[in-house]
Amino acid sequence: MASNKPATPTVAAQQADLRSRLPFSDTQDFEDARRGLIAPAGGPVHAEDGRVVWDNTSYDFLQGECPDTVNPSLWRQSQLVATAGLFEVVPGLYQVRGMDLSNISFVEGDSGVIVIDPLISAETAAAALALYREHRGDRPVTGVIYTHSHVDHFGGVRGVVSQEDVDAGTVPVLAPEGFVEHAVSENVFAGTAMGRRAGYMYGAALERGVHGGVGAGLGQTTSTGTVTLIAPTVEITTTGQEEVVDGVRIVFQMAPDTEAPSEMLFYFPDLKALCAAEDATHNLHNLLTLRGAVVRDPNGWAKYLTETVDLFGDDLEVVFASHHWPTWGRDRAVAFLQIQRDLYAYLHDQTLRMTNKGLVGAEIAEQITLPPVLENAWSARGYYGSVSHNVKAIYQRYMGWFDGNPAHLWEHPPVEKARRYVDAIGGTDAVVAKATKAFDAGDFRWAAELANHAVFADPDHAGARTVLADTYEQLGYGSENGTWRDFFLSGATELRDGQFGTPTQTASPDMVANLTPDMLFDALAVQVDGPRAWDEVVALDVVLTDTGERYRLRLANGVLTYSARPQRGDADATLTTTRRALPAIAGGGLDADGLKAAGIELTGDATALARLTAVLDPGDPDFAIVTP
Repeated sequence: MASNKPATPTVAAQQADLRSRLPFSDTQDFEDARRGLIAPAGGPVHAEDGRVVWDNTSYDFLQGECPDTVNPSLWRQSQLVATAGLFEVVPGLYQVRGMDLSNISFVEGDSGVIVIDPLISAETAAAALALYREHRGDRPVTGVIYTHSHVDHFGGVRGVVSQEDVDAGTVPVLAPEGFVEHAVSENVFAGTAMGRRAGYMYGAALERGVHGGVGAGLGQTTSTGTVTLIAPTVEITTTGQEEVVDGVRIVFQMAPDTEAPSEMLFYFPDLKALCAAEDATHNLHNLLTLRGAVVRDPNGWAKYLTETVDLFGDDLEVVFASHHWPTWGRDRAVAFLQIQRDLYAYLHDQTLRMTNKGLVGAEIAEQITLPPVLENAWSARGYYGSVSHNVKAIYQRYMGWFDGNPAHLWEHPPVEKARRYVDAIGGTDAVVAKATKAFDAGDFRWAAELANHAVFADPDHAGARTVLADTYEQLGYGSENGTWRDFFLSGATELRDGQFGTPTQTASPDMVANLTPDMLFDALAVQVDGPRAWDEVVALDVVLTDTGERYRLRLANGVLTYSARPQRGDADATLTTTRRALPAIAGGGLDADGLKAAGIELTGDATALARLTAVLDPGDPDFAIVTP
């Protein structure tokens, strides 16, 4: 591993300036983060094969003073988020925090405990449940609630409950409408690309320490255990819907297309406790996550938080969420929700105001300034979503990728553009010299621009890679946003030490098993290597005996299409199976014996399926990011 560099005087001065401007004397968050501690979290969590999938003790260095290599505001947030253990929110409501990127919550019912958002991995969820049971008794799980469709809120479900208990009807699983579709599609359709970029975003491959990973703002990082999924048995569809689980009353509020396409908040009237899911946490959230996603709706997000206050604000006594620590007391809780609401509304409205003045996203991001109340509210700081990239996301949501400048309509791709810039400047050595000069002057944004062109034009040039890595490192040191820091330092790491791939895999067998036939066929379609399939024509019928469904798949002109309507003519072959067994074809490469073992009967042209799978081109979980 290449050695890290110290912070430059430019970065050190920036850190000192931030210390003088922000209200570091306000320690209320530290009191709240420690409130109700019953027991600290234990040591590392291991997988069955002995791998460490989570180790919050790797962040013990955060107990010290903030060095110049870490933004002091991010250091403060990381200290708070790394506070780990079992906490009592109110009697009957408990959280384990600091055992994954997200929190897991436990609500005690008449005969057992309801689990809210069982983390990313089965291993961490099981460890959190064990910690709860150690101090609250060996209560059976009597219900599971998924607040929304992101993997850190359901991936560990098999660590707290079995499929058999759910199938038997003894453990209901509640989720918002559209949950399975969005949970599965996000992790399968573009899952390879998102997963690779998520490795950068969460710094999962970074060494923990003052020169490396300190936390992602929303949580420390992602666990790397087994991602699982059990489909919901109870769908929440309307605001005001009330359910009783193990004697516990729950009133739901739908909030689709906010932090997730499928999301809900809910209130426990008897506890006077509101679960804000991920729509109100102690930071500015992402409107477009750096790993990639559909741009979220800040206007709707703000309106839902207004509705939350209107629905529950008169009675609530505590707000807790799937990340960070709770906020107690009606007045403080409502003020917290209103600050969060105003934050998203302000960014939305001001971005559109300036868009209509002719500014583009990058310009708006430089000009926008938050009101003093929001600027100085710790819960509105950009630890996870930044003002800069959220403003650009809002612009993208309304205006798209094109900024209207004809020069940007048909630009060269990165490598060709880099070669031309390098040639215009006088060659790689000249570009590196100018990048080094910019670095020495503390103009790291310009140094990164120049050195990036040098690396893309000449990726083996040692000087170009060195100055770009050093520049990314300084940009990381200065970043208040945890995911920006992780991105910059991950880029520096790969330039120095080589690519680290995708540390966390989310397209797990459970994900694939929950694909509907339509989603499975769509997932196959995006893998078709078009040019290789230009001359291939295949017609496959798929018959599902348990549901009576029948599909015709057609590969032609490099495109895989399908229809559930009766088709003319005969297919080349027919696959006869069940809905549950069908996803076995997703992996491809199944011969006749393999198909039979998977519960799939193939009749007709035995080569038809093989001809289809032969043109599939799976994604590359190790694709280049900071090099061509």
